[in-house]
Amino acid sequence: MSKPGAAPRLYLITDRHATGGRPLVDVVAAALRGVAGSGLPPALVAVQLREKDLPGRALTELARGLRDVTAAAGVGLFINDRVDVALAVGADGVHLSGTSLDAATAAAIAPDLAIAVSVHAVAEVAALRAAAGDRIGFALLGPIRDTPSKRAFGPPLGDAAVTEAADTGLPIVAVGGLAPEHVRALRAAGAHGVACIRAVMAAPDPSAAAGAFCQELK
Repeated sequence: MSKPGAAPRLYLITDRHATGGRPLVDVVAAALRGVAGSGLPPALVAVQLREKDLPGRALTELARGLRDVTAAAGVGLFINDRVDVALAVGADGVHLSGTSLDAATAAAIAPDLAIAVSVHAVAEVAALRAAAGDRIGFALLGPIRDTPSKRAFGPPLGDAAVTEAADTGLPIVAVGGLAPEHVRALRAAGAHGVACIRAVMAAPDPSAAAGAFCQELK
């Protein structure tokens, strides 16, 4: 069985501004209750703490709260960009973007952390695979469908981009405007898993929302 930190089938990405005033840790804990008993093994689920506007101390405090609930649920925890915070809280991995450290440097600093990367074009996946594919656990590719938070990265890539990216051999987790009804087509296109932000973070019932994704991913 996979262990937390491996490429996830379901990747829950945080946005505390989307929770309607509910504490982020409470929303994530509720979502993870939807994973339990869904039939999808918890080790195939991961949470990415992605709160780029928080300073280091506040981010670390939030990460500790998420480490507690993710560890209790048996799911992985990735920290966006901050290798130091990931190490400080005992996270499973770090998620790198185009403005982060490169994967090789992150691996040298923290060899025990799993490494994920964000990409917005198939060519980026191929380049990463060639440069550091043995150290990258998975690539988050998007936007696959239209979503306001990803419009700055260009038009939606569509399912065909998932197939092309998956052909590089790097596990691909699709992101961008996704709902449970998109899961089966994306898996058929070659996606290892799917990621979501507002579909769970903003849901009135995060447990049911996460559970719906899990049911399609089983």
